[in-house]
Amino acid sequence: MGIWFKLMKHSFKFSGMCRKQSEGNLAQKLNVNDEYKEAFRTQSYAEICSKIQGHMDIKDNTSSASCSSSSTIPLFVHLSENLLEPRPQKLDDIIKGYDLHPLLNDYFKITAESCHLCELLLHGIHQARANHGIITRVITLSKRAREDDDQYCKAIIRELSSFALKKNPLSSLSSLHFRDNQDSRNILLQRLMLQCQKITRTIKLRNFFKKIVGWSIVVAYTALTIALIVLAFHAMVGIVATPALLTCFLGSNTVNKLIKEIRNEKSEFFFKGNSPERILAQLDVAAKGVFILINDFNTMSQLVRRLNDEIEHRKSIANMCVRNGKIELLKKVVKEFRVEEKCFLENLEELEDHIYLCFLTINRSRRLVVEELMRGGGAAIKL
Repeated sequence: MGIWFKLMKHSFKFSGMCRKQSEGNLAQKLNVNDEYKEAFRTQSYAEICSKIQGHMDIKDNTSSASCSSSSTIPLFVHLSENLLEPRPQKLDDIIKGYDLHPLLNDYFKITAESCHLCELLLHGIHQARANHGIITRVITLSKRAREDDDQYCKAIIRELSSFALKKNPLSSLSSLHFRDNQDSRNILLQRLMLQCQKITRTIKLRNFFKKIVGWSIVVAYTALTIALIVLAFHAMVGIVATPALLTCFLGSNTVNKLIKEIRNEKSEFFFKGNSPERILAQLDVAAKGVFILINDFNTMSQLVRRLNDEIEHRKSIANMCVRNGKIELLKKVVKEFRVEEKCFLENLEELEDHIYLCFLTINRSRRLVVEELMRGGGAAIKL
């Protein structure tokens, strides 16, 4: 549980650093990398990976049975719906009996949209990996070809032409989807934080007035008791009346119960399911989840942008090589592909790992919000 809040803390600190603190930034970055590595080794991360891979295997078998053998891309139909926890229908059943805050409705909607965006990214990664298979064949052909072998050179040109015509699967996701989705998360976080501040001020103000009322009652009854004692003495019955008056007013069960009820911070009156404390706890958990999600998507956005630029560069030089048709240029292009192949595949794998981690973050955050919601209502529902 502590890993996610450590990541949140490190991400917050890292985002506020300036350029003059480059050495400190490097140390913070290494610490964040360690936290991510620790998260990748958790059992929950392994479970989400296994679940996604299992879903992909099912879709692979379905697509291979219904499509041509040349189609190697798994169908990601309803992947986000199967991975999202709690699922939409079950979530509707859980929150049906609750007076849900409007911001929590927005929270569940935006986290579902974020999950769908992760699904689209995963689809783009597998499409990019399939397109890279063409480059792998080009590298294999180049190892077999001799300098004067026109047959192999023509085969390589055909493969490069095929690759250049492929659409970049990350081009649309690198700008529009990320920007709109990230803007929604940022706006929601600001609204959640603002609402938490308002509720906190309301609670403090209420507690302040509760203390004033409590002390006012004590002072009022004390003053009344003193006044009655003075009147009793003036009436020359002080000796007889004073003990009875003290017993009547200072020992009154009604007064004592009233004072205790007003001053008791954990009274049932103040901790109903829709009390400010309960709403604050729910919104606070949601805000923390959105904050972590924003940082996760910032990281993924950088990875997607880097991969998108790399794919565009590869398409550009492949197209240039096809148009030029010279063997010397062909050798240089193939050599560049061979040198950068390992790095490219590692970048794809890194983005895929962060997508899995983001799936895990979304589900964990949603579960915590639902648990906080049920805690306020005293319900016990299995998620």
